[in-house]
Order: sequence, then structure tokens, then C-alpha cells
Amino acid sequence: MGARVIQLAEARARRAAPQPQLATLDSTSELNDRDRFHFWSGASGQRYVHTVYDLFECPEVPAANFLLVRRDASGHRSVLAIGHLKHNAGSLNLAELRHRGARLGANEVHVHLLAPSAHERRVVELDLRAGGIDRVEDERIAATRH
Repeated sequence: MGARVIQLAEARARRAAPQPQLATLDSTSELNDRDRFHFWSGASGQRYVHTVYDLFECPEVPAANFLLVRRDASGHRSVLAIGHLKHNAGSLNLAELRHRGARLGANEVHVHLLAPSAHERRVVELDLRAGGIDRVEDERIAATRH
């Protein structure tokens, strides 16, 4: 597995240019550049950019914030868990994400890498939780805690 660095300016330029139509994707494993980033807002109104990965194509991740998400065929996203990773080893963080994601039925991992310290990662996590993005209409699924 490897990570691919995406330059936002290049992604925007490609998006603006006409592109040939590809066959319809039937899974989230082949996310295009437009779907690679997603903004989530916390209770404070602050928006946090997250890099979106397929659960099984996610690379090793440093200590960061994450959301485990179930994306259905219509593109609707349901947040199943919100948390932060704390291991220094990216492989341990990846193992934790895959394990929790598989248990919850997630098919996407949204990773926020811009919080530089453990304290700031905790603040981001609490802001996102307080924003209610992990609430399900009929049933509340417990968010992850560290």
C-alpha cells in the first residue's frame, strides 16, 4: 500500500478540464480527486478538511483525527465513529482503523492531519462530536474513545 500526494491546484485544474466519461463506479474503492477531500464542521462552526480513503486502501496513518464513515450507493455518508489516533507507529494506527471500521461496517476512513499536537487533536475530536455529525436518526452509535 502506498499514499499518493495530491496537489490541490492540480486537482482543481483537472476538474475544470473536460474529461472522458468513465464507467460508473459501484464501490468507493476508486475515489476520484473530487471525492478525495471532505469538510466536516464542528459545533464551533470550524470546518476541518479530511482526506478520504477506502477502508481497505487506507495507507499507514500518523497520529491524527479520524472519522469512520459508511457511504451508501447514493453517496450519502453516515458517520459511525469519531476519534483520534495516538500511536507513533502508522501501522498500529492503520490496524486500529481497519479493525474498528470492519466492526462498525464502515467503508471509508476520513483523516484530518492538520492538528499538530495531542491536545489539538482532542479539541478537534470534541468539536466534531459536539457538532452532532455522528448522530443517526433512529439509533445512536457510540463514538470511539481513547
